[in-house]
Amino acid sequence: MQFCTSLLFWFHLFLFFTFNFLSLSNPSLQAKNVTLYGDAHLRNNAISLTQDHGCSPPPSSSSSSFFFSDPSSYSGVGRALYLYPVRFLDSTTSIPASFSCRFSFSIIKSPLCSFGDGMAFLITSNAESFSLSNGYMGLPGPALNPQDSFVAVEFDTSFDPFLSDINGDHIGIDVNTVVSFASVDALSNGIDLKSGKQMIAWIEYSDIAKLIQVWVSDSQNRPPNPILEARVDLSENFKEFMHVGFTASNGQGSAVHLIDHWRFKTYWSAPAATNVQASEGEDCFLCYLEDSSENGDPTNLDEKTNKMKEIALGLGGLAAFILSIALILAIIFLFVIRKKRVVFGRRTKEGQFFIHKGGPTRFSIVEIKAATMGFHRNRIIGEGASATVYKGSLPDLGAVAVKRFNKTEIECCRNPFITEFATIVGCLKHNNLVQLQGWCCEESELVLVYEYLPNGSLAKILHNNTSSSNFLSWKQRMNIALGVASALSYLHEESERQIIHRDVKTCNIMLDEEFNAKLGDFGLAEVYEHSSSTREATIPAGTMGYLAPEYVYSGVPSVKTDVYSFGVVVLEVATGKRPVDDDGTVLVDWVWGFWEQGKLIEAADSKLKGKFNGAEMQRMLLVGLCCVHPNHEERPTIKEAAKILKGEAPLPVLPSRKPKVGFQYILPEDSDGRLNLGGDHSPNTDDVSWMTPRSHFGWD
Repeated sequence: MQFCTSLLFWFHLFLFFTFNFLSLSNPSLQAKNVTLYGDAHLRNNAISLTQDHGCSPPPSSSSSSFFFSDPSSYSGVGRALYLYPVRFLDSTTSIPASFSCRFSFSIIKSPLCSFGDGMAFLITSNAESFSLSNGYMGLPGPALNPQDSFVAVEFDTSFDPFLSDINGDHIGIDVNTVVSFASVDALSNGIDLKSGKQMIAWIEYSDIAKLIQVWVSDSQNRPPNPILEARVDLSENFKEFMHVGFTASNGQGSAVHLIDHWRFKTYWSAPAATNVQASEGEDCFLCYLEDSSENGDPTNLDEKTNKMKEIALGLGGLAAFILSIALILAIIFLFVIRKKRVVFGRRTKEGQFFIHKGGPTRFSIVEIKAATMGFHRNRIIGEGASATVYKGSLPDLGAVAVKRFNKTEIECCRNPFITEFATIVGCLKHNNLVQLQGWCCEESELVLVYEYLPNGSLAKILHNNTSSSNFLSWKQRMNIALGVASALSYLHEESERQIIHRDVKTCNIMLDEEFNAKLGDFGLAEVYEHSSSTREATIPAGTMGYLAPEYVYSGVPSVKTDVYSFGVVVLEVATGKRPVDDDGTVLVDWVWGFWEQGKLIEAADSKLKGKFNGAEMQRMLLVGLCCVHPNHEERPTIKEAAKILKGEAPLPVLPSRKPKVGFQYILPEDSDGRLNLGGDHSPNTDDVSWMTPRSHFGWD
């Protein structure tokens, strides 16, 4: 019956998606779903916000004649708003909505004329609050009623220094004033608003992150990085219901501002749905189920009600048919499951674990606190900079690892909860990745619930073992290295999007009951399209001893920076040593020293007492050195490294001495302009022995 209920739930959800999406792709829907003001009118299955009036200045118009879309009464300003107000604030809980928007637009200048003011995506509490001032794009002017509010993303094609414009081709974010609190030069970022081309814009606001982001492209593919983003809390600006749409004006110029397609949705930071679903093609930070509140007319017009009744009657027969099929399938499903003695979300008698097919479960904070005894310190099994991990127990799941994110880290810095959740949810199903079981976002608590792995982290067993029962045999170590390689190969090459982990280390490698490795902690991960070659510099993040030298100095992550970290892990597993020892010895340099002396096998962990396969140990140490090669171009891929480990590929050829690598760096004029790291004949061995510079980065 659970299967049947689930099927009916998704059937009703399908109806909600179908009839609750704002769409302008159908001209008949445009006339019914959109209210046009001023110069706005339908044109070739699109909305034209303004008219081409040539180079003559617009005739004066009074506010009393402005709100008619008669083309003969030109006003220079046009606006198109969705017919019904949209709910942006839950009146009972005061929880504000997040939103996601995607639309295509073009700005076409009249021949021999200057450009108009530009256009803006608009959310406003007052549909009839306009300004006819030049440069305002029809946005409300300084006389804004204190009880009104608006949020806009402007695509400005005029330069007005009195409005603090940065130039005549920029994108800005406005809140209750046309003076942008954040803006960016579009042209220098490869976007020419004045080109006349059709462009696509994506605008997203996450209330949980207090972040608004804007992407713009002249192709169908969204760029990997936003052109503009800003931290802003819009909760004070949202009313319960607000109007959504577009506005534009021509001022002293003349251009046609076109909107071709438009999709918009709201969602909530603490959704009522029990499951989180990643819907293909949706543009959102965390793909929650959409707001179940009505995005329509709050007065429930009779016409709308009648239409919904007609739709319900028309689909009644289909629903009855689906229900019959579902009942039959449910009986078969339950019979098969009982026969196999498998219960979803539990451990079977055979010890195998099965994940809920519906995705991670949303837990209440009451359930989470009960599972962890109120986040009791005795339940702590791990602590980091951004989160604390507790051992807990939940019905149907048994033992779990509850990751509670620190509030100070979230408020001040990048939100690791959002990064980790968005990376993992619904897409990372792999035997060597720690599996997400559920989540909680309630009472200012951000929590992720993972499967519990009884043997803890690889670092704990390698470096803090106090009993022989926790000693890792050579076979287990080889299996761990191959497991981590399998996980990284999946992230880099096999997942739907390429994922760079950026924090591969033994502390983030967990071990199950049979000492199989599972990679976790995606709080620093970066996600890219496989076809994208764009990589932007960031502040290097990670742990000293695991960071690739080129990443430290360029700030640009890549699969080869993950390969370097993997190489350090491999050397750690083979030698039993930390990446940077208490006396300052760097593991990478220490192993290179054995290679240069022709005694590589002597780097093997002494705790193994010689109980290992010599050829396999040689391969593992060579793979480790090959992966930490100072020149990233000489490193293998993870998949190639795994083949060498398994003896399916020839051993790598390494130079007799650790090679030097140089980086272009800003140095005084009397220097040679290069900075050398590592290698023989280096002038200061104390400094260059560090594969990453001595800096503020710490290590576990």
